[in-house]
Amino acid sequence: MEFSLVAVENPDALNLVFGQSHFIKTVEDVHEAIVGTVPGAKFGIAFCEASGERLVRTSGTDEALVELATRNALAVGAGHTFFIFMRDMFPINIKNVLLSVPEVVRLFCCTANPLQVVVAQTEQGRGVMGVIDGFSPAGVETEEDVAKRKGFLRMIGYKG
Repeated sequence: MEFSLVAVENPDALNLVFGQSHFIKTVEDVHEAIVGTVPGAKFGIAFCEASGERLVRTSGTDEALVELATRNALAVGAGHTFFIFMRDMFPINIKNVLLSVPEVVRLFCCTANPLQVVVAQTEQGRGVMGVIDGFSPAGVETEEDVAKRKGFLRMIGYKG
């Protein structure tokens, strides 16, 4: 078994979801879940089949995001994994609905941070061992940092 580190391509620091599912209809069901939750959603999905034709299945409402998701799905190359890249929305808008899609078994991460995927390679194929999401902590927040955090959440409309 060999391990490798795959850096996720995300040049515009877009929000993304990286997860694992188990069935070919994942792409359609995830697409429907997103558009039913966020009207006008701009996103791209790419899902790696693990058997049969073993194709990367794609969908979305923004071709550039579909292409970005596809490039990353191919780079990771692990069966039954998927990427969703989004614009003008946040993973928090769709996380719960994604987890309610019957085929979705886990979300490795929801982030806009630099992301690395730890991949294991065997004779059979590739699997995800985990992710490295962002950077290590640089310290503990101060009272000023707390005020800044609370102000930011209110500025973007997530707290009243």
